[in-house]
Amino acid sequence: MRRTPRAHHRTSRLLGSLLLVAAAGISSFAAAPAPAGKPKTPLTPLGQIVPAPLKAEPGGAGYEITAKTRIRVGRPEERRIGEYLAKVLRPSTGYKLPVVTGEGGDGIRLRISAEPENKVLGNEGYRVISTRGSLTITSWSDAGLFHGVQTVRQQLPAAVEKKTRQRGPWRIAGGTIRDMPRYGYRSTMLDVSRHFFTVEQVKRYIDQAALYKMNKLHLHLSDDQGWRIAIDSWPRLATYGGSTQVGGGKGGYYTKAQYKEIVAYAASRHLEVVPEIDMPGHTNAALASYAELNCDGVAPPLYTGTAVGFSSLCVKKDVTYDFVDDVIRELAAMTPGKYLHIGGDEAHSTSHEDFVAFMDKVQPVVAKYGKTVMGWHQLTGAKPAEGAVAQYWGYDRTGAAEREQVVDAAKNGTKLVLSPADRSYLDMKYTKDTPLGLSWAGLVEVQRSYDWDPATYLKGAPADAVMGVEAPLWTETLSTSAHLDYMAFPRLPGIAELGWSPAATHDWEKYKVRLAAQAPRWDALGIGYYESPQVPWPAAG
Repeated sequence: MRRTPRAHHRTSRLLGSLLLVAAAGISSFAAAPAPAGKPKTPLTPLGQIVPAPLKAEPGGAGYEITAKTRIRVGRPEERRIGEYLAKVLRPSTGYKLPVVTGEGGDGIRLRISAEPENKVLGNEGYRVISTRGSLTITSWSDAGLFHGVQTVRQQLPAAVEKKTRQRGPWRIAGGTIRDMPRYGYRSTMLDVSRHFFTVEQVKRYIDQAALYKMNKLHLHLSDDQGWRIAIDSWPRLATYGGSTQVGGGKGGYYTKAQYKEIVAYAASRHLEVVPEIDMPGHTNAALASYAELNCDGVAPPLYTGTAVGFSSLCVKKDVTYDFVDDVIRELAAMTPGKYLHIGGDEAHSTSHEDFVAFMDKVQPVVAKYGKTVMGWHQLTGAKPAEGAVAQYWGYDRTGAAEREQVVDAAKNGTKLVLSPADRSYLDMKYTKDTPLGLSWAGLVEVQRSYDWDPATYLKGAPADAVMGVEAPLWTETLSTSAHLDYMAFPRLPGIAELGWSPAATHDWEKYKVRLAAQAPRWDALGIGYYESPQVPWPAAG
């Protein structure tokens, strides 16, 4: 058996253990001095990153980070990103890398500027200019500047991600990268309801998504198995409804302060949190917490299985809408982002008539509290509100009538986020032998996950109706960060590339080479991933 870091991470993942992560944390307190000498470290060719950039123009010697390097900033936004970059670079390089205010022609220069070359790249675009004397990252906005920093991370040797001092040199290929996203909505979803994940675990996942320029974190905060957010006006939702999870574990929930901490952390990585309260189905945790939400006034027991479609709020009761108003009001007040997701999928215990009536009443509540309503694509079976966004999760076996319903809604102005289950669901098994995950939508190997075009996926839907893509990670079978890593990697970067990179760059044969080059970086970050035989991973060291 190979004893490379990657093989070790993979073994630990299959066992569902976090001992490796803990050990890595302990080792960071005893940094060994860097070995002497400066071997020839192969440069990452300019632009050979994930997601692929809009344009990379190699040229010149490129920049080397040394003990003399300073990070030059001006505005407060530049300083925040400069401090973030320094925090990434200092442990591995061993350099002080002071973040200094003021102009200068040397060092790493972070610049937010409205010059035409930046404005044409839009709010999230950026430029990276690497010369012998300086490395400049410039953008029209702080979001673009942050994305540029992620590109610089990937252009540096993978060892830059380690928390102990490593051997250099720390060189970046020379030339200019100009980059901007294809879609403005690039999301991953984390289901914290089936299994609960702590604030620190969510932050870890945020950092992983940020590295690949994702800009949304969809949090699935409620389901049959657990309610995960404190609501002051209905306190038993969290204290009782959040007390368990799949398999009967102790569950958990976020206090309002903890939720705000997640939101703030995501914002610091330029991800907007999109909270979801799934309804009228997927509501057993709420129904168990408050008997009056049930049509018969009898609370069901808490649920720890994995079946779907058996629960429903009582659509005809006035108290149901008092409940919905309170939950949306409190959640909206804690959420600075634009969107609030109301679910709407798999409401098999709700009649079509009741489903339509429910959505007609609930969508205006979201608008009343200043948010744009999102729902799973079943929302199009009712009447989507003006400006509503439908998230499509169908797959190859989805019926033509259901697809056509979504297409018709898109033609009538409903925007779409695409997360086809047999392409972008990160919890689907890779192969029949994958020890984690589900397979109801089929087996989803890495190439299948990457090889589709969001603009043409739903035949007949206007291309401009597509806002972007999402990679959902459902957690019926996942209960540790190691589990999340194994199912998200290497597929998450591919969905990120579909959302960011120009359609012209989407080429599996070229992508799999760039993807394989990410492996040493994941090793350095302690991410245990699935070593797909479809990808030409680097040889064991």
